[in-house]
Amino acid sequence: MTTIPSMIPSPQQTKNSIDMRPIYIPNYIPNPYYVRIFDTTLRDGEQSPGAAMTSQEKLDIARQLAKLGVDVIEAGFPCSSQDEFKAVKMIAEEVGNDVDDNGYVPVIVGIARCNQKDIETAWEAVKHAMRPKISTFIATSPIHMEHKLGKSKEEVLQIACKMVKFARNLGCHDIQFVPEDATRSERDFLYQILGEVIKAGVTTVAIPDTVGITMPWEYGRLIADIKANTPGIENVVLSSHCHNDLGLAVANTLEGVRAGARQLEVTINGIGERAGNASLEEIVMALKCKRYDQFDGLYTGINTQHILKTSKMVEKYTGMYLQPHKALVGANAFVHESGIHQVLFLPLILLVTLISSITFPPFRSFLMKLIASSSSLHSSGRAALRKRLEELGFQLKDDEINRVFFNFKALGDKKKRVTDEDLRTLVSNEVTHIEPIWKLGDLQVISGTLGLPSTTIRLINMNGSTHVACSIGQGSVDSALKAVNFIVKELMQEPIKLVEYSVTTIKNGIDGIVTTYVVICRENSNYESTSTLSQENVHPTFSGTAAGTDVVVSSVEAYIAALNKMLGSKE
Repeated sequence: MTTIPSMIPSPQQTKNSIDMRPIYIPNYIPNPYYVRIFDTTLRDGEQSPGAAMTSQEKLDIARQLAKLGVDVIEAGFPCSSQDEFKAVKMIAEEVGNDVDDNGYVPVIVGIARCNQKDIETAWEAVKHAMRPKISTFIATSPIHMEHKLGKSKEEVLQIACKMVKFARNLGCHDIQFVPEDATRSERDFLYQILGEVIKAGVTTVAIPDTVGITMPWEYGRLIADIKANTPGIENVVLSSHCHNDLGLAVANTLEGVRAGARQLEVTINGIGERAGNASLEEIVMALKCKRYDQFDGLYTGINTQHILKTSKMVEKYTGMYLQPHKALVGANAFVHESGIHQVLFLPLILLVTLISSITFPPFRSFLMKLIASSSSLHSSGRAALRKRLEELGFQLKDDEINRVFFNFKALGDKKKRVTDEDLRTLVSNEVTHIEPIWKLGDLQVISGTLGLPSTTIRLINMNGSTHVACSIGQGSVDSALKAVNFIVKELMQEPIKLVEYSVTTIKNGIDGIVTTYVVICRENSNYESTSTLSQENVHPTFSGTAAGTDVVVSSVEAYIAALNKMLGSKE
């Protein structure tokens, strides 16, 4: 294991190398003012009910995270399914070997429980990356050890050390250990198990607030105490991982970095199981804004100009739409009156002040991106469309561009202008879906005050056969979805339960696009039981989004998109 050198740069030297990313060494960071950003959007973020993504969507997000400059990408939980394994492996092979001109390439992580099968599978998935890493976890709190694991402290300690050594023997020399529910663990046992896994060969230890109930001052004290009392802690990187159940994930993470954590585990838009995780954009911008007066010169390697486009991509692919007042990336983040964007309507002198590098440099790129995002495309060719999509973070093949272009032109015939938001929706709908098992053929809805709404629908199966059904319902959407259910249940014996349905606000007047988001599960699944890696019986949910000028058609297409994910999944 590498020993940390005694010579470290001064704060003044750090100021002079503000944008430099130190060379990646697994168990220590050469520049003590540098903070690694560990993004877990593709793993912890995807645990949000309904946020399941296809392999292509995960690859697109991983590419965008690399453009953003995150140091570590936790690509998934390879042992959870064959699809997940394939997605993590694909990210490791492609994104994990894409070195930029400055020598940067992200670390690719697969998470695993402390057992041989999980660790072997995780290693097989990530080992082809230039910088592969395994993150393994086991519960260490009394309540979890007794009621979930049914094991004593001694047994947990033995398993943890044995599995770390097992991972190293496989050939993995970059290993993170996570004591699950660390904030409720007994301190002496926590110091002991961390010290032993460090001896066994871990390079990073992450301290999770698993249930999200710790106060910032408590979490900061925990990090400080671990640094002061854990044998060998100076030879590994200390990481922070906080959940947002009390709305304190960002505050706790910032306290963690103030106390000595030098890797921060975050997600784009703060998505994650239950109430979510610490938000990458909020953590990064807090460090940037208060770098010298509160954080003693700490900095990250994040390219903040890519934050907004990354946020929008994750929002589209997961179907988890942001509340308007979400800090930094919400629709109202730079609004001073209802519906009036500062960058478009504030007096010119205030606009100049806001984007001035002297007054408020961290927000300059956000404001400029917000101006750019208000732009629109009129009638345009494929080359212009491709260029704009690349600026938005999408790298598409020629056939994908052709498909998006066809729908782009069709939409342009209906609307006066096509916005960036419309383009993101077109890409999400037309490119990133899995190979469809069902497609919408025709749809006719009769609705009004004279009788119950009724729907006649024709679906096309992947083998080319067509199937027609009729149904009535409490409303137009209800009758349409019931007609879909009738066909699928009769032919494939797949009863479906709708667990969530939402429609976003229509933008740009009556000719704007309405986006529909649905979450479904199999009828015999317990929706409430989704959500942690530690549970053995997980009942997955599947989300779908679609957009168009007709609410009913959009709803049916979103429902079919979720249905195709469900039917195509391999549990």
